[in-house]
Amino acid sequence: MLRENIPGPLKGFLDKLVGWARSYSLWPVHLVTGCCSPEFMQVAGPRYDMERYGILPMPSARYCDVLMIVGVLSRKMAKRVKMIYEQMPEPKFVMSVGVCPTNKGPFYDSYAVVRADEIVPVDVYVPGCPPRPEAIIHGFMVLREKVKKMGL
Repeated sequence: MLRENIPGPLKGFLDKLVGWARSYSLWPVHLVTGCCSPEFMQVAGPRYDMERYGILPMPSARYCDVLMIVGVLSRKMAKRVKMIYEQMPEPKFVMSVGVCPTNKGPFYDSYAVVRADEIVPVDVYVPGCPPRPEAIIHGFMVLREKVKKMGL
């Protein structure tokens, strides 16, 4: 069914319903390349339990809608990030977790390190070196609000 064929009031309701459903079923593929990985592992553990928020990490990019770039992103790894991003189905979102993929961190003058937004469009930046688990959960909450507003 095409979106243009839906009557006005029903279209608004469906936009809200689809936005709500997508926002509570975020499936990230995690690309962990550096020292932020212990913090990301804590988010999946029992103390912070990201599954209760509807965030379920998946091992395959073909099922995921969120690409999490966690840690240092080198030029060699950037090609793989682009390939994983292109394999993901639409709609897709990108989270840059930590200071290294956001702004090169302590490697700001390195020729081999690139920022995540030079490779793929980033939707949410999570600050910190390494970011606390609460910051990662907050990043998902910010992304959830962005997804809710998208609709169909």
